[in-house]
Amino acid sequence: MCGIIGVLGKSEVSPTIIETLRRLEYRGYDSAGIATLDSGAITSRRAVGKLSELEAVLGSSPVSGKSGIGHTRWATHGAATEENAHPHCAGPVAVVHNGIIENFRELRDELTAKGVNFASETDTEVVAQLCANYIAEGKSPRDAVAATLARLTGAFALAFLFEGEDDLLIAARRGSPLAIGHGDGEMFIGSDAMALAPVTNRITYLEEGDWAVLTRAGVDIYDALGNTADRPLRIVNVDQVMVDKGEHRHFMLKEIHEQSSVTAFALSHYLNAERTAINLPEGDMDYSKFDRIVLVACGTAHYACAVAKYWFEQIARIPVEIDVASEFRYRQPPMNGRECVMFISQSGETADTLAALRYVQGKAASIVAIVNVAESSISREADFSLPIMAGPEISVASTKAFTCQLTVLACLAILAGRQNAAINETEEKRLIEALMAAPRLIGETIKSSGELNHASRELAKAQDILFLGRGPLFPLALEGALKLKELSYIHAEGFPSGELKHGPIALVDDTVPVVVFAPSCGLFEKTVSNMEEVMARGGKILLITDEKGAATASDGVWHTVILPEVDQFIAPIVYAVPAQLLAYHTAVEKGTDVDQPRNLAKSVTVE
Repeated sequence: MCGIIGVLGKSEVSPTIIETLRRLEYRGYDSAGIATLDSGAITSRRAVGKLSELEAVLGSSPVSGKSGIGHTRWATHGAATEENAHPHCAGPVAVVHNGIIENFRELRDELTAKGVNFASETDTEVVAQLCANYIAEGKSPRDAVAATLARLTGAFALAFLFEGEDDLLIAARRGSPLAIGHGDGEMFIGSDAMALAPVTNRITYLEEGDWAVLTRAGVDIYDALGNTADRPLRIVNVDQVMVDKGEHRHFMLKEIHEQSSVTAFALSHYLNAERTAINLPEGDMDYSKFDRIVLVACGTAHYACAVAKYWFEQIARIPVEIDVASEFRYRQPPMNGRECVMFISQSGETADTLAALRYVQGKAASIVAIVNVAESSISREADFSLPIMAGPEISVASTKAFTCQLTVLACLAILAGRQNAAINETEEKRLIEALMAAPRLIGETIKSSGELNHASRELAKAQDILFLGRGPLFPLALEGALKLKELSYIHAEGFPSGELKHGPIALVDDTVPVVVFAPSCGLFEKTVSNMEEVMARGGKILLITDEKGAATASDGVWHTVILPEVDQFIAPIVYAVPAQLLAYHTAVEKGTDVDQPRNLAKSVTVE
């Protein structure tokens, strides 16, 4: 999940590299580093911790040069130490890397036998040492990189800088994303377009197996077989990738507040002009041809799939399977050729999800990507790509991407229901009307932030917290628990309300708060019975409901948060907001890093 940058510039590159790394820090913040060419020699600076630590090092010990590479790290091989930080230098070579070299031990042993001494525990240093070894044998930098790439097994995006080669950068990708930026007499390498937005809006995306030789005059791209490859140059809308926190304290809070507008934007993309039917601008899909839907994702996106399972089965009457991407690809489930397989990913680069997509290619009837990044690998490799229209999401904990994923999946469930004749035109319009109310109701729900802030002061004192929900609110319990774990480092678990008595209730006492998502629609009365079971054992209930639910079930409850009344169909979309706000305010109360929680990264591009 590391972020890499490379610059062939016309002026000092250190400020540009730092600025672009700041936009990549969401990918990892265990350490950061920079290497530049100064009078033909490589000069490197590295620091443990966030990018600010590297900036402090550069403040006291600056680097010069018009060519350079930079890196922000999420540790895989080796602890977060200065020795393990990138760039890794070996002889005339400096390398930055995102990914995992699976055969690094074999290569390391081979090089050690030749007398090479290693200074780090990382797999990346093997790449630098191997390339340096080929140069020592007399190969040119270009041929040395080609020979090095041929020896590597695993997933990687790489950028190489060479002593004495002020007008040369070499980049390669296999399994990890990489973009080439075109400037005026300058060239750039970046993990994504967002990083390159301050310097260019002209982007070429490398495809799987590509490697590229950059000079200030342009780029030559080669495919995995070494043949010249013609990859299109795209103009990226810079306004979509230039972001800041605005008036908000954290990116997460800003992104929570954006949910009303971005869900409305997503709906406008998928509804017809009359707002009476679902329209897919990206092309028609006929759900009547599928005998099942398979939903595959990781993390928060997986919980969006769990909600969608209820929608597709209840509205469209299509059987649905959901799977965690990292398990799906290795389980190798059989395909009969009549499945629609949907892959949900905010970044569109999630390594496990991308690998699962590649497994089903040629096996399923249709492959659909539901992503936030239109030019991502998952988007490009699917049969249909459906954007969620959330805009850039910077905070590591997903908020607006989750509600936009739910919004798009809800649209697809309505479309599938109509195509399958599981719902009639009247029901279709009713569901669309309910969905169109979601942006307004999200806005009203955000106003409850004060009540949730008050409750979070008590939650911050707990060591364990349980979340409960029934039906499509059960995945919201899972998501609420995940958010709290991510941000506050408090242990939390989500359960179906009816499952509590089958084991988890053993955890309940007066020190374990229980958060219950319970709109008054649907299975509310059964949820109230589960709440009574908790309170009978001294448990503290935080009830999140509407006015009707509060009037019925507030007796004995520790704290009640009242939300607007919602249609049962859109309850998971609206109730996602208090789940997010609870985690946010609890994290703020505890003083943890909201936007960059420990050990996490936004774009998970390694297995």
